[in-house]
Amino acid sequence: MNRILKSALTALVFSGFAVSAQAADIVVGGKNFTEQQLLTAITAQLLEANGYKVENRGGMGSAAVRQAMENGQIDVYWEYTGTSLITYNKVDEKLDAQQTYDRVKELDAKKGIVWLEPSDANNTYAFAMRRADSEERGITTLSELAAAVNNGDDITFGSNAEFYARPDGLKPLEEAYGFEFGRSNIKRMDTGLVYQALKDDQVDVGLVFATDGRIPAFDFVVLEDDKGYFPSYALAPVVRDEVLEANPGLADLLNSVSAKLTDQEMAKLNAEVDVDKVSIENVAAEFLKEQGLT
Repeated sequence: MNRILKSALTALVFSGFAVSAQAADIVVGGKNFTEQQLLTAITAQLLEANGYKVENRGGMGSAAVRQAMENGQIDVYWEYTGTSLITYNKVDEKLDAQQTYDRVKELDAKKGIVWLEPSDANNTYAFAMRRADSEERGITTLSELAAAVNNGDDITFGSNAEFYARPDGLKPLEEAYGFEFGRSNIKRMDTGLVYQALKDDQVDVGLVFATDGRIPAFDFVVLEDDKGYFPSYALAPVVRDEVLEANPGLADLLNSVSAKLTDQEMAKLNAEVDVDKVSIENVAAEFLKEQGLT
């Protein structure tokens, strides 16, 4: 009986260890577009290289990944400050980049979500032009674009339907900068088609996302938002607080990646996938190696 009892207790102890080890695993989530898939792969590879057992749950929708974190189904992912502020926390107050970060850090802390250090990558809306056209017209800022339109320059604008119609989109931007393209000068199309239309000289200005890899690949110039119209969408790692407490080294690892990310670096990585057709896993591995993180 003693031997049987001892065996049962031993099995129970090992079972407990198995449950404990499973609970210590890091579940990395991510959204379903190139930039997010890259960050999910970078995070998973970095954590695995540092001895963590990782489960990769990339490729989720934005609302789904946020809900999964709030429900404790994922532990880590990369989020944009503006998305949390506007979409998840329903704040429509106009805030600068630091205020946006501070506010979402405060609000999400109440939900058990910790924002780590923000990167310099800001995947916000932006207006872009072909470099040669930008230089020829002398337009490098949105104020200069507004002045050119108001001076009678015939400038066509390519936009997706959402930005054209949304209440914080094109119309209020035109009001903020004091100009109007005019309906006949606006071409609405799918987001992905805007880049090709701009490249092919079908439009003069296009709505883009600031870290899209096609910006450097197609040699576009992003016009400076000199009045700060667009909200900040700074990219940062977010972690469930209980996971961070159980894994105190996690913050330093994730912050080491955040410190390496800029608009230019993120656009380069995105371009390697979307333009050069290198696999996400290989781009992630090369980034970690080049940055001295693995």
